[in-house]
Amino acid sequence: MPTAVVTGANSGIGFAFVKLLIAEEYEVFACDVKLDDKLEELGAKPCKLDLASHQSILDFQDRFGDDRPLDILLNIAGIMYPQDQDAMKTVNPDILKKTFAVNAYGPLLLTQALLPNLCMAENPRIATMSSRVGSIGDNTSGGSYAYRASKAALNSFFRSLAMDLKEKHVVVVLMHPGYVKTGIDPANHAREDAVEPGEAAEKLWKVLMVKGIDETGRFWHRDGMELPW
Repeated sequence: MPTAVVTGANSGIGFAFVKLLIAEEYEVFACDVKLDDKLEELGAKPCKLDLASHQSILDFQDRFGDDRPLDILLNIAGIMYPQDQDAMKTVNPDILKKTFAVNAYGPLLLTQALLPNLCMAENPRIATMSSRVGSIGDNTSGGSYAYRASKAALNSFFRSLAMDLKEKHVVVVLMHPGYVKTGIDPANHAREDAVEPGEAAEKLWKVLMVKGIDETGRFWHRDGMELPW
């Protein structure tokens, strides 16, 4: 049975991915800073994980074990402060530190911790949930200082990781989910083009699974089009 690790697994797109992976007959380690019974009821292995804490990442690595191959790592967890708190006049060091810890440093350090397990798998894949607002070339509206910069940093981290892991045949995919009806930005629920988490997960899964090593380290919309950096 192949194995997957999913962060942000207790809600939104992360939870939708847990359901999808279980249907695909993966053993799923479902990680989140907050857990409830629904993950275990699905048949996943719930795991407490705070991406802002390096010790929490190391504790999860210990639980996962040194001798277990990891086929897929889905870095889905993320946070976004309300736009009025993440504006030019209001963003502050605490918001910047927390946002970067969860959205950028945490996924990188978790991937670093699990890299030996990924390299044991036959066709390992790393997928990381970015956002189109992390594209510097696509930024025409400004604002969201911490969130935008954290996603740009995430893109840079995982582009570098993709280059470093190319010889090991580890495929790295940066993903943009589009507008999705989740708790990260309640304003999305009113948009006509917003989709449910299940639809976003299904489309992103199709994108992830068709990418090969020749396309590693690139940035994709859920509908399959490549996005600029």
